[in-house]
Formats: sequence, structure tokens, C-alpha cells
Amino acid sequence: MTGIPSPAPEPLDVVVVGEALIDIVQSSDGQVEYPGGSPANVAYGLGLLDVKTGLLTAIGRDERGDAIAAHLQSAGVVLLPGSMSLGKTATATALIAADGSADYTFDIDWALAPLALPYAPRILHTGSIATFLEPGASVVRSLLEQAQGGCMVTYDPNIRADLLGSHHEALALFEEIVPLTDVVKLSGTDARWLYPGKALEDTANHLLALGTGLAVVTQGVKGSLMATRHIQLNVPAVPATVADTIGAGDSYTAALIMGLLLRGSDGLAPTVMERIGTIASMAASIAVGRPGANPPTHRELLAGMAR
Repeated sequence: MTGIPSPAPEPLDVVVVGEALIDIVQSSDGQVEYPGGSPANVAYGLGLLDVKTGLLTAIGRDERGDAIAAHLQSAGVVLLPGSMSLGKTATATALIAADGSADYTFDIDWALAPLALPYAPRILHTGSIATFLEPGASVVRSLLEQAQGGCMVTYDPNIRADLLGSHHEALALFEEIVPLTDVVKLSGTDARWLYPGKALEDTANHLLALGTGLAVVTQGVKGSLMATRHIQLNVPAVPATVADTIGAGDSYTAALIMGLLLRGSDGLAPTVMERIGTIASMAASIAVGRPGANPPTHRELLAGMAR
């Protein structure tokens, strides 16, 4: 394997691996473009939360790729070497409904050169299209295998059914990844697509049986379910006025990862899980209150928690 050039500019707490793209948002107000892609949104959200974060992705050396790079840099995220490797930056066109929900269509290629795990982070995060779409998905799985025992692995599949082929194939790929993780976060929609007819609590238990250590299932206004092999609890949602839901789940994931970094020596005790879940729910609440993938800063999150 060819490794990424090192050392990093400074030690990284989190390395995120996955797609970055441009969200083209179409609504009754017209069309606008935002940098997006679930893994890139998580990295950006972590940067705003003052977490030292690097993103390994695949974007083009074009105007949209430059916009993504500048966007990440504005939050202090390190775009890792090799990330500007495509001929064209991917796009996701989102049609916003009257209730703020988004329906997506994609124009994306996902490819990464074989490489070594960059910079031994404390947490390696991945998810979304990057873990399903070849040829890049195989490289991502290789990185997760390299990470075993060396750092925590977090995973958000962020299901995009239109890109995944058959349900059987997608579920098999998902269940190959879960044993390589320490934390899996699903939306309720993800959970019901992957395991139709199964109660969310049963889905969480199934993920734990597959080998992950913490299963998190978000349920919008109904809050979030957090489960380990010994504890299962529900964390209430933080009320919000919804502008749109773009990036809400990624804001939740970024704050969840920050909470995992800061949890101290108490592991996943119930009080720790509840606090992490509340912080993540606050981040999502702030994000849905404004358009686009627009997660909170650390200061905004602290202010929200203080209210």
C-alpha cells in the first residue's frame, strides 16, 4: 500500500473518510448550492466544535471542489493529501418539500487509491455512500480493518437507497462493516429500510449482537435510542422550528463523536450516554432551524445546553 504523506500539520483527534459533494438545493424559493456529503458534513461539524479533524475524500480540481476545500478550511478541517483526485466533483440535487424534508438524486463517482490509515487518530469515522459504492468502498473497509484495536471506529450508513442496488446486497455490505465498528448511528428511516418490520429496539440489539459496542437510533422529534449490551435508554429530542432537515443527522453525528472524545473515564455509564445523547440532540436542533448543512459552533452548542 502507498501511505498518505505524513506527518499531519498537527495530531488529529478524528479522521473522517467518505464523500464530499455539492448539494444543489431546489425549493419554492429557487436553487442554491452548498458544500455537502454526509462524511464531509460530519467533518465540518467537528471542526466547528473545535475538534481537530481531517477529511479523506475524493473531489475534483474544479470550481465546486475548490468551494468544498474552502468550506472545510473555514472550520479548521484538514483536507488530507490525495483528496483532490477526481475529474469532476460529485453533486446531490435535493428537492425540498413543504414540510422541509429532502428528496435526493446523485451524480457521483467514488474512488480512493489504496492507502494506509492516516495519522492514527483517536476516532476514525466513516459512512454513507463511501461504504457502499465501489471501487472506493473496498478501500474504506480496508481502513476500518487497519483501525482495529488502534482507535475507536464510528459509522453512520446514512442510507441512500437509489444508489445501493438491491436491499439484500446493501444489507450484506452493511453487516460486513458493523463488526468493524465501535459505534453505529442510524436514523429511524435507515433502521426501517435496513430491517423492515423490526422494532427499533430490536434493531439496536441486532447491531450489538453483530459486534458494535454502542447502537444509536435517532427518531426526530421522538428523540434517540442509545443502547449497549447492558443499557438501553431513550434521550428526548430538543424542540426546534424546522427550516429544513439537510445536515441534521450529520450535526447529530458530529456532536456524538465530540461527546465520545470528551466522556472521560466513565465509559458508557447511563449518565454519560444520556449527556452525549442530549448534546447530539441539541446540535441537531440548532441545525434544523436554519437552511442547508449548517451545524452549530462549539459556542452555540454550549449556549444551547445552558438554556
